[in-house]
Amino acid sequence: MSTKQKILFIFTSADKDVLGQPTGWYLPEAAHPYYVLAPHYDIDFAAPAGPNPPIDQYSVETFKDDESVKFLNDDVVKEKLAKAFKLTDLKAEDYAAVFYPGGHGPVIDLPTDAASIKLSSDFFQAGKPTAAVCHGPAVFVNVLDSNNLPIFKNRTVAGFSNAEEEQAGKTKNVPWLLEDKILEKGGTYVKAKELWAVSAPSHRSSVDEFLRKYSQMQEKIAVDGNLITGQNPASAKGVGVAILRQLQGTA
Repeated sequence: MSTKQKILFIFTSADKDVLGQPTGWYLPEAAHPYYVLAPHYDIDFAAPAGPNPPIDQYSVETFKDDESVKFLNDDVVKEKLAKAFKLTDLKAEDYAAVFYPGGHGPVIDLPTDAASIKLSSDFFQAGKPTAAVCHGPAVFVNVLDSNNLPIFKNRTVAGFSNAEEEQAGKTKNVPWLLEDKILEKGGTYVKAKELWAVSAPSHRSSVDEFLRKYSQMQEKIAVDGNLITGQNPASAKGVGVAILRQLQGTA
């Protein structure tokens, strides 16, 4: 049996967005942090409904980088997904950190999932790294700190921006926009200076091309105490690195 500390990855169980279109968790946002952290820590997967949390197939089709492809074909990962725990069966005290990958799915089910809210609150209030990327920070909108205040209040937070949502053509697929919600909860929202390495065109087919070019997306990581958030898929690896640094005391 491994003696390494454990990190908890929490996935969405939502497979449809508010328009009834397919959704789920986003491939690179799980894959990139996983391979940063897995050499150092045991990682458990969990979701509200437990096994086989739904993946956003668009992310599978879009992201063909080495780590994303490896994640899809990794037998250890496949087993973790197939045997993902139910959130109601878990305790924060058994883990060193928690991380939420994004995708539109987490905006649908996790912000109001009682078990997720409790776990996140327990992790955060215990001073453990409490992290999410892209749409993932949406899961924290109802999470409270030890003063019974929203964990966004008076803290710096990154997450998928309104502009990125508009360029992706997905503003109607979610119940609210993450950037707006962070500000509503009293957070200081931050994002990359530029969304893309070059000017982004307005029509959907060209946006798809940008999304296929991972290097064109601009990274933004926000670390405010033990709250760690990232703006978009390009920020996923950086969130993993930030978690690692906090756990190893090098932040």
